[in-house]
Amino acid sequence: MPIRSMTGYARIRRAAADGEVVFSIKSVNHRGLDVHFHLPPEFDPYEHSIRNVIRRLISRGHLEVRASLKRTAPDAEAAINVPMLDSFVSAWRAAAARHGVSAEPDLASALRIPGMMGGNGDRDPDAGFEQFLCALTEDVVKELNVFREREGEDTLRVVLERNQQIRDAVTKVRDIRSRAVPAFQARLQQRLSELLNTAQIEPQRLVQEAAILADRGDIGEEIARLEIHAEQLEKLLRAGGEAGKKLDFLLQEMNRETNTMLSKTNGIGEQGLTLTETALAIKADIEKIREQSLNLE
Repeated sequence: MPIRSMTGYARIRRAAADGEVVFSIKSVNHRGLDVHFHLPPEFDPYEHSIRNVIRRLISRGHLEVRASLKRTAPDAEAAINVPMLDSFVSAWRAAAARHGVSAEPDLASALRIPGMMGGNGDRDPDAGFEQFLCALTEDVVKELNVFREREGEDTLRVVLERNQQIRDAVTKVRDIRSRAVPAFQARLQQRLSELLNTAQIEPQRLVQEAAILADRGDIGEEIARLEIHAEQLEKLLRAGGEAGKKLDFLLQEMNRETNTMLSKTNGIGEQGLTLTETALAIKADIEKIREQSLNLE
């Protein structure tokens, strides 16, 4: 399955057995699947079935689901809620008599009352209407997913470009590190000398401190992990499917390694400044990818 954006829109108009249905879905990004329905009362019994179709085809996103039903009644009376209209007329005339007003009911106003149009109120769609709605929902969702896949392709291209910039920058960092080894060693030697010049220190403690200082001064592990994470990121995106949550985790790890790298590049002169600038550029690309990933399913 291709990478999908969580942003999209689809709308279908289709003839039903007793009218015409217009069905639309608008989707934006969300941490999970959040579906909001705006359906006519006639559709209430089928909301659960519609939701199941959506869940089967979409895993993440905030969805606004809207539908309308325009009936094609065989005669005028069938298109009017007759009991409601009778109650309206009776209430009008009772109020007019009570207040001594000479006036006839305004039918134009009555027909604009919600629920007045659409039959007798207890009329259900035909038995196949649920199946019709589920098929219509599936078609709208598939059209929505085509839109989301097209948006996803654009996002994927941007993310992969940024990730390649990160990989190039990590290669640059590895090269700088290889040339900065003498500076790292000089800093380590200086700190060890400072320890030896202080109060008497046990040999075992000195070895421990040396190991700690060596670890704090070397960025080899951070470089290796960044390379691995960048490779995993590309594989994840090219594999397609739902990638947003996994991508978020990888970006957190990449950001953590870059922060550690930045903390280790102080005090080694001009090469340290170059490493810092390159690491900051990596952090900027990670953030750009994170912004894009928020909209991926």
